[in-house]
Amino acid sequence: MAQLKKPKILVVGSLVMDLIVSTPLFPSKGETVIGSGFQTAPGGKGANQAIQAARLGASVTMVGKIGEDGFGAQMRESLIASGVDIAHLMVHKGVSSGVGNVQLETSGGKTSNRIIVVPGTNMTITPAEVAFLKETISDYDMVILQLEIPLEINRLVAEYAVEKGVPVMLNSAPYAPLPASLLEKLSYISPNEHEAEHMTGIAVKDEESARRAAERLRSMGVANALITMGSRGAALETAEGFCYSPCIPDVEVQDPTAAGDSFVGAFCTAVCRGLPYEKALRFSNYTASLTVSRMGAQPSLPLLQEVLAFMRSRGESVEEWEPLLRDS
Repeated sequence: MAQLKKPKILVVGSLVMDLIVSTPLFPSKGETVIGSGFQTAPGGKGANQAIQAARLGASVTMVGKIGEDGFGAQMRESLIASGVDIAHLMVHKGVSSGVGNVQLETSGGKTSNRIIVVPGTNMTITPAEVAFLKETISDYDMVILQLEIPLEINRLVAEYAVEKGVPVMLNSAPYAPLPASLLEKLSYISPNEHEAEHMTGIAVKDEESARRAAERLRSMGVANALITMGSRGAALETAEGFCYSPCIPDVEVQDPTAAGDSFVGAFCTAVCRGLPYEKALRFSNYTASLTVSRMGAQPSLPLLQEVLAFMRSRGESVEEWEPLLRDS
């Protein structure tokens, strides 16, 4: 195994305040139902992934934009509390911070979600505001991007990273058509099963269909394709071959929000640490399983010691992970 080290990760992405409504039944069109609970929690794919990586011991810098409002202040404080560097967190006056309407349906012992995101300030980031990265991006071991900010910003940051030899992970969510000029710059892409189907035309239902979809993604120019499949686990196709990691069994799902973000943050941290792909996938599955067992986006994201304790409780050896705990 490669030398374990504390990685430096740059996240350029979104910050969204989640407004979470729980209900025993999603309403149909034109229907009103009585909900069972309400809460708010900081979220947004970029911020979630940044905080998860930081809580797992990475040194993380977040580039994004919030509004001059109460939600923006709460999201800023959440990043600070997790040790994320916010020196490049921008404030845009006159536009609201991003918000997400998260609906949770709990029925028959299962929980599913529907999410509507209103991007707000996330979509006001300009090329001039990220131009400084052209000179500083080489300071990082990996760049993480998502699709809740302008596509031109993702393309520009990916271009900066490639020029300096820095690997780029794009969490291609929510789904949007992606140009070849961006795909060919990606070291990793990480759609979930629904997004992978949109991109490839292959319905991802099991390990075999995930392998075919991941192969199709690589044929589109991406170096490595990671597909998360919720309760079906995760699959990774690389030039060296195919890896599949089943989900962790017997985990009671409270809220699936941020599960994919948790997985991506954990995977990038593990890979930057020098861990082989199979172990990185397993570690990420444990991390995401803890996330879904809790409510909210960022409040549910676990610390490294919590993930290792969970792994021990399931009989997993964590001896090789101890150096990560010591320097986190």
